[in-house]
Order: sequence, then C-alpha cells, then structure tokens
Amino acid sequence: MTDEAAEPATAEAILAACRAWIAAREPRVERLDPMPGDVSARRYFRAHRGRETLVVAFYPPTLRDACRRWLATDRLLSGAGVRTPVVLDADCAAGLMLLEDLGAETLQDHEPSGWPALEPWLRTAVDVADRIRGLDGDRVAALQPPLGEVLLAAELEQTWRLYLEPRGLTGDPATAAALRAGLDRLVVELATSPPEPCHRDFMARNLVPLPAGAVAVLDHQDLRPGPPFYDLASLTNDTLYPPSRWTEKLLGDRLETPEARLAFHRAAAQRALKIVGTFESFRRRGSRRHVALIRPSLEAALRHLAHLPETADLVPLLREAWSDARGALLD
Repeated sequence: MTDEAAEPATAEAILAACRAWIAAREPRVERLDPMPGDVSARRYFRAHRGRETLVVAFYPPTLRDACRRWLATDRLLSGAGVRTPVVLDADCAAGLMLLEDLGAETLQDHEPSGWPALEPWLRTAVDVADRIRGLDGDRVAALQPPLGEVLLAAELEQTWRLYLEPRGLTGDPATAAALRAGLDRLVVELATSPPEPCHRDFMARNLVPLPAGAVAVLDHQDLRPGPPFYDLASLTNDTLYPPSRWTEKLLGDRLETPEARLAFHRAAAQRALKIVGTFESFRRRGSRRHVALIRPSLEAALRHLAHLPETADLVPLLREAWSDARGALLD
C-alpha cells in the first residue's frame, strides 16, 4: 500500500506516478495524455492502448476519501441499474483508479444540436434521477452528510459574498434585507422537506450520452440525502437551461401537485443561485470556463424565484437592480 502522505508535488511527478502505476497493470499502454478538467485537485489522464483508451484518475491525499466514496457509490448506482464508467482497477490508498473511457463528450457538448435532438438523453437522465431517488436512504445517508440547511445556506452565502453584493445585485438596503429573508425561508423550506437520495451534481457536464439514448453518470462520489427534486433541478438549471415548455415536457408528470411544483422551484432557485457563486469562485482561481454560464444561471434563478411566495414580490425589483447594476451580466 502506498503511503497517503506521499503526494506528488508537481504535474510531472503526478504523471510519473500514474505511469508507474499503470505500467504494472496495463503494460500495453503506450502513453498518457492529460485530460482537461476544472479546478479540482483531481487529475485525469487518457491512457492509449492500441486503438483502445482508458482513463486514469489521480486523487491527491486530501481527496482520497472521495476515491473510496466513488467505489461505494458506484456499487449502489450499478445495483440500481444506473450506468457508470466501469472501474477496472483501484488503489485508493495510492489515490489511483483505472476506469472505462466513455469518450470525451458530455451532454453539454451536444447542446448545439437543439432540444429535440437532446430529448432522448434528457428523458433517460430524468429516469436515472428517479432511480437515484429510489436508492436505499439509510445506505446513502451513511456515505455523506445531507445537503441540509447549513450547507444550502452556505452555498447561497458564497454567491451573495462573491457575486451579488460586489456587483450591486442585491438592490437597495430594503430590497437586500427582504431578499436575505426570502432566501433564508427558501433554505428552511428545502431543509424541512423529507430528504431523498440525490447525486448532488446531476448536470450536463456529468452526463455522458451513449448510443440509443442511454446516459452514463460521472462524478457520483458526493451522493447524499438532499431536497426533493434536487437532481431534476440541477439537470434543467445548470449548464443546460431548457425553455420552460421543454422543462414542462420533461418533468410535467413528476410535478403534478402544487406541492411538488413548489418544491421543484425552490430546489431550482437554490441551485441556480448556488452555481453563480461556484462559477465566480472558479473565475477567481483562474478558470474562466464557466463564466458564460453565470448569466443564464441568474436568469433561471429569477424565473424560479418568481414562483415562490417568499420571493415573488421581489423579482421585479431584482430584475431592475440586475439590469441596471454596473458589471451585471443581465441586459
């Protein structure tokens, strides 16, 4: 077993560690190519073995629990019929995992094809979210703390601190106070609903389109209990932003009651606002890959806030503040 304190300090050292590990398992691998990623400390490499490719994942010591959780959540999801990359080998003490390569494209890459072309994959994704919701709640709760009031509120606070307030998007003092109170109530309402298993980051960049409308799920290691409809809210309000009629077409039969619709709008409003802070934190760390998604996320947040009794009256004021504020991304 590898000492978990021994962390490769440079990109070259990480690549060397991956090469040594893969050589002992797959001697036919000819080369490793770095794969693009976000700002996580995880690193991914595409291993070339003739015409076949595999994926090598490297987890630094601070993230090796995530490696172990990946294996645990993979077993849960696979048992529920959810397609995930096949784990071919893993040594989480060393922070290394060998995975099936499902290709370079995610569902996000297919957005230019248009909503009719995306519909088969989106419908499969909705069914997958249902399978995740149906997992054994106790087994899921044993993996990670719930996405509850403290975490939901902290996510919105990051958005407030990093983006809304610095850009003048909280409105005048009275509007800002009312918005804080409305968001506090939103979080309480989300947290008091009976939690359900959720992927936690069920959006287009973590979904791989496969033939015949099938979908594979990535980055499932943060599976945990969360608010109802949270994964469906993520699917339709993070990276992909279907028009309302398409969202209704996809989710209408799951939102048949007023209570279900209200729960969905709350989860979607929180998710859309949350990711604005996440994307801004990425930008501040040097990654501008998601900056273009901030504007549609803000627009999605307004759409859903307009359906909530705690924030509906504020939406016209917010639209004005978000349109007029210097530096805002809304016209």
